[in-house]
Amino acid sequence: MYEKKLPVNLDCGLHLFLQVVQGKWKINLLWAIHSGIKRPGELQRKIPNASRRVLDAQLGQLIEHKLISKRVYDELPQKVEFELTKLGASLIPVIEVTARWGEDNRNELEQLFRI
Repeated sequence: MYEKKLPVNLDCGLHLFLQVVQGKWKINLLWAIHSGIKRPGELQRKIPNASRRVLDAQLGQLIEHKLISKRVYDELPQKVEFELTKLGASLIPVIEVTARWGEDNRNELEQLFRI
């Protein structure tokens, strides 16, 4: 696993939060799992713009940060499911408020990204 050259700033809750959720697809993955999508193939179909390799890496980081758990069933073909942990579920209200802010400010924000 990649080892960061700079230490994580533990002095501020915002830095800790950003450390855990930074990554292009992590919020999408958390929301999809919260919405009932649990299998890797389903997650890939839900987020088609992300490569499988990147999704796997970010799922691994979410597991490492104890936001999701991975369950591997003892059967062939192998069956894997992801589930939010209690810590991961505690992020859902934060994601909802953030999404609401984006919707409430959509008109102004969309102008920033129009080419």
